[in-house]
Amino acid sequence: MVFTPLLASTCVGTLEFRSVVEPVSRIQSVLATRPGSYFFLASCSGIDTRRHEVYCTAADSDGLSSNPYRFKVAYDKLVIASGSEPLTFGIKGVAENAIFLREVSHAQEIRRKLLTNLMFSENPGLSEEEKQRLLHCVVVGGGPTGVEFSGELSDFIMRDVRQRYSHVKDYVKVTLIEANEILSSFDVGLRQYATNHLSKYGVNLVRGVVKEVKPTEIVLSDGSHVPYGLLVWSTGVGPSEFVRSLPLPKSPGGRIGVDEWLRVPSVDDVFALGDCAGFLEQTGRAVLPALAQVAEREGKYLAQVLGRIAAQDGGKAHCAVKANLGEPFEYKHIGSMASVGRYKALVDLRENKDAKGVSMAGFVSWLMWRSAYLTRVVSWRNRFYVAVNWATTLVFGRDNTRIVFGRLHHISSYFVNEE
Repeated sequence: MVFTPLLASTCVGTLEFRSVVEPVSRIQSVLATRPGSYFFLASCSGIDTRRHEVYCTAADSDGLSSNPYRFKVAYDKLVIASGSEPLTFGIKGVAENAIFLREVSHAQEIRRKLLTNLMFSENPGLSEEEKQRLLHCVVVGGGPTGVEFSGELSDFIMRDVRQRYSHVKDYVKVTLIEANEILSSFDVGLRQYATNHLSKYGVNLVRGVVKEVKPTEIVLSDGSHVPYGLLVWSTGVGPSEFVRSLPLPKSPGGRIGVDEWLRVPSVDDVFALGDCAGFLEQTGRAVLPALAQVAEREGKYLAQVLGRIAAQDGGKAHCAVKANLGEPFEYKHIGSMASVGRYKALVDLRENKDAKGVSMAGFVSWLMWRSAYLTRVVSWRNRFYVAVNWATTLVFGRDNTRIVFGRLHHISSYFVNEE
């Protein structure tokens, strides 16, 4: 599991990758210790709700092999929590040329690309235009992820790039493209603070709609062209292809439709939660935002529901029809936080933009942001890693060693052969 709120920090070396990931068996220890409990590394290819079976394809280190192993798992109760996928809105070239920021592999690719471009830009013979393109980092999407990554990137440029890459320091630029306003879920005052702060520290804010993404440039709807060396795409999430393929009712927006108890009402013994699930229209409830705090509380609630079902001898298949499930799920927003770089952050602890509550920005908000996220990291081991990484970065700067194992192997072989 990836602790996504801190993933942006790994792209520039503020945190190490292992600090933001937790093994499944550490989150749920029974998967590693209790007989009859298992974790399978596989891709779900389909569900037969009539026969109560899940069809899987085993994954290997390279994805799916040419002759994959397939198996099925029977279930009494099924919970679908398959998450979501980045939205590209069908824009040509996004999937081929942009890097998303959802998984550790994405952060690793961003970090490698960023450091590679910095090194290439110092090579002799490059034109001024090519240097400017290589060192132009573009972020599309002004939500919390896009803003936090832009802030981390700006901080990295101001503190580290200008010292270590002095020959090209004046070429490095960060541009954030958003179709509407950045951080639209925050109030006007906090949005204006974020805009002013990012602009002050070198982030160029552009309001525009992306029409096409080419390998070296972005085409906006007004006809302008934006060359780039690194493109990070963060425009929100939507239902995955797997969710869209399931023959289950859908909520507005294409998620799996659930009732007030997170059940899929058209089939027996199937529940759904998190980014892949949304309330059906007949419930009269709005589809909840795709946030970690929503999924976390849905998971805790559903654990209680399944406990009640088991206590009423409804744990087997087709046995929970008349079980008392208790109170329906209720979600109350506990607030939003976003870092904007340079020891500044936004904190909005109101239930909605019209409610009363704490709404502030600045250094104290940044301390609250770090404290809150540090306590939300699952294990004490990773909390220690995160704290040490933060302290190391504060004292020594970011660790941006670029390790290429294949090249090192060739160099080692060369010296062995020479001897």
